[in-house]
Amino acid sequence: MRGSKLQGTLFSPAPTPRSGRDIRLPGGKVLRTTPVFDTYWRFAAERQEVFFRRLSGNPPPWTENSVLRSFRFTNVYRASDRVSQYLIRRVIYEGPQEEEEVFFRTLLFKLFNRIETWELLEARLGPITWKSFDFERADAVLGAALQEGSRLYSAAYIMPSPLFGAARKHTNHLELLRRMMADHAPRKVASARSLREVFQLLRSYPSLGDFLAFQFTIDLNYSELIRFEEAEFVVAGPGARSGIGKCFSGTGGLGEDEIIHAVTRMAGQEFERLGLRFRTLWGRELQPIDCQNLFCEVDKYSRMMHPEATPEGGRTRIKQRYEARLVSIPHWYPPKWKLSPSA
Repeated sequence: MRGSKLQGTLFSPAPTPRSGRDIRLPGGKVLRTTPVFDTYWRFAAERQEVFFRRLSGNPPPWTENSVLRSFRFTNVYRASDRVSQYLIRRVIYEGPQEEEEVFFRTLLFKLFNRIETWELLEARLGPITWKSFDFERADAVLGAALQEGSRLYSAAYIMPSPLFGAARKHTNHLELLRRMMADHAPRKVASARSLREVFQLLRSYPSLGDFLAFQFTIDLNYSELIRFEEAEFVVAGPGARSGIGKCFSGTGGLGEDEIIHAVTRMAGQEFERLGLRFRTLWGRELQPIDCQNLFCEVDKYSRMMHPEATPEGGRTRIKQRYEARLVSIPHWYPPKWKLSPSA
């Protein structure tokens, strides 16, 4: 598949798709699209091509699309992102596999969502396990790093601090994890009957709102602790809600989660309609979590490609610039998915 070749100024607008198309869903509800909706699929196809071109060892640039070459966008499949890959391979599946251990490692990593923070704790405390973890030592290690100017948290999204009275956010997050373990959260998660039930459990803890509780639910579902289909449940984050608002001028009264599920189901026919070749993740079709992320990314992408779609007072710039790096990226996914990345 060839990428969209942008000519003229650095960020030329996308070709104008047919606007105002009605999509009639089962049950009679109608989605009315905007030009951004076609861009959603074009973005997905080209971003996935970038992933495969880079994975094959081709030198940069991996696309002729100047927006994708200039700014950072997450992978189409959430599990392919660098931090998710590290979490799956180095955190979830390395170390003891008892439910308490897997839950503890996953939440400890995700509360900071930063590889360097995890590696700092490993370097200073040794192998990280629930049975041997020293919260006070961990707090001291992170406090010293903070004083030296190190960043503890990822910039991917805001991590609100639970109000446990400590002066430092990281101390409050360690206390949150301690309380979750004391509340037997790992056992409760392992006993859950659905992704929604896991989400509701995590949502009940201080500072874990809808977005974080859902993200952590998906992360835990990468493990063997729970084995639910990603297709069964989704929660739209703030960026995805904004992207949905740009893709549709009418939603027929559907909620954001219903729209994401509907868009996930229509992916194949939309790629075909636009004449796009979309390479799945070695046979794994797009899941609602991936389409949720795509709405968030197209919200950013459209700031350059469809500036007219940005509402008054909305964000008009993309903050994170992209720097192409020639590195080997061995990809590894939850074994239960039965993918063959080397094939």
